[in-house]
Parts: sequence; C-alpha cells; structure tokens
Amino acid sequence: MERRLAVHVLASGSRGNAAVVEDAATGAGVLVDCGICKRDFFARCEEAGFDPARLAAVLVTHEHTDHTKGLGVVMRGLAKLGVEPTVYADSAVRAASKEIAALEGTCDMRELRAGDALSLAGMQAHVFRTSHDAASSCGFRFEAEGGDVVGFMTDTGVVTGEAHEALRGARLLALESNHDERMLWDGPYPYPVKRRVASDQGHLSNAQAAEELKALLSDALEQVTALHVSQNNNTYRLPGEALAEVVERAGHSARVQVARQDGLASMR
Repeated sequence: MERRLAVHVLASGSRGNAAVVEDAATGAGVLVDCGICKRDFFARCEEAGFDPARLAAVLVTHEHTDHTKGLGVVMRGLAKLGVEPTVYADSAVRAASKEIAALEGTCDMRELRAGDALSLAGMQAHVFRTSHDAASSCGFRFEAEGGDVVGFMTDTGVVTGEAHEALRGARLLALESNHDERMLWDGPYPYPVKRRVASDQGHLSNAQAAEELKALLSDALEQVTALHVSQNNNTYRLPGEALAEVVERAGHSARVQVARQDGLASMR
C-alpha cells in the first residue's frame, strides 16, 4: 500500500472544527467543515505544509455553527487567491444553515447524500450517515489509488453498522471522543443538555470511542486522532488514555493523539 493520504485537523471542539484531507502525492486536498476564522484557517494550513490554493472541495458534515461559521470568510479569502472549491452539503443542511445559504450564488454548490462516492482531489470520498441531532449529518471514508484509506467521523451519538463498515481498514482514523461520562453527568450543563449529549443523537463518549477503536484495529491502522473533545466534560488527557489503552492491550502499534481546539494535529 502506498501511503498517499494525510489528515490535518486544523481545529476540533465545540468552538470550531475544520480539517483537510490531503493527497500528499499531488498536494491537492479536501476541506471537511469550516467553523474557524480565516486567520486560523490560513495559519494552520501553513503550519501543516498544505497550500490552500490546492483545495478542490469543501465537504460539510452538518449545519451546526461550530462546523460552518467560518465558511463565508474562508471562501472569500480563497477567492482572492483565485481558488473556488466546490461546496458539497446535504439539501437539508443547506436549508437549515444561514452560513451555507449566504454562499448560494457565490460558488459552485452541490448536493451531498449518504451513499455518494465523490471523485475529489484524486481521492474517492464515500459518504455515510451519522446519528446526530442535526437536519442531516455524515462522515467520510477517503480512498486513494493504491489502497490508502482515511476514516473520518465526528458528531454522532452512536456508531451505526453503516459507519463502522465505512471506517474499517483505515490507515488513518479521525474519531470523535467527545466526553467523559462521569464528567458530563457531574458537570455544569443543565440536565436536558446532558441528556442530549449522552443520547443516540448526541456525541460519542471516550468509552464509546474506545469500544469502536477496539473493533476497528487492523493491520492497516497506523494512526488515530480523537476529535471534538469537550472543554467542559472532558480533558485532553482522558481520550488519549482511553484510546491508547485499547491499542496497548491489543499489542498494536497504532499511534494515538488528541486534536485540540486551538492547535494543529496532523496524521501522515
């Protein structure tokens, strides 16, 4: 297998999310969500060694503002560079998002549906449904020629069979590990919000992420990054420990890291 793909998590957390999946052989890439400001977007692309002028597309997982609020300013910044990536979003997401609606007529916008296989930036992006309290939400399996695979899933309350199958065999895995269950229930959120986070339409806990990683361990897997870590109901240490324990108990060699709200986390 040729190691062609890279994942650059530019930011991950409740205040803003964005990631670039890059075909390192060509330098072309796809942006997954954009809930960060233009300054941070360009600065972290530079830190990652990724040229944003090589973006071919933007994929939107769902309409929540921590995934969309930076779209407008970043797209305008890219346009000044002569770059106009196609934006892919589910029609229900487009209808529910003011940020995406504001882009209508200013860029090429196309439908994104579960089950789609999109040819983007030299990769195949396979779309699968996730379980979240949004108008529609999805994750992605990216495949490159030669068999390299990235699995990317955030903002889901459970791992569906469809999602699990889509993530199998990934070399690089970006997986939500949002909250520690004890911290959530003992924490400051109102009870209805706690129920929402812990529900099947909420977010994966550290324990759920660890259980899924255990089921996904394979000879292909080399690196795992925990996504969307809650600043109120988790620490950056806990998901790293939970996922690392799975790897260590299995005698596996995969490396584990935790994506942060205010810094870059890359896998190559």
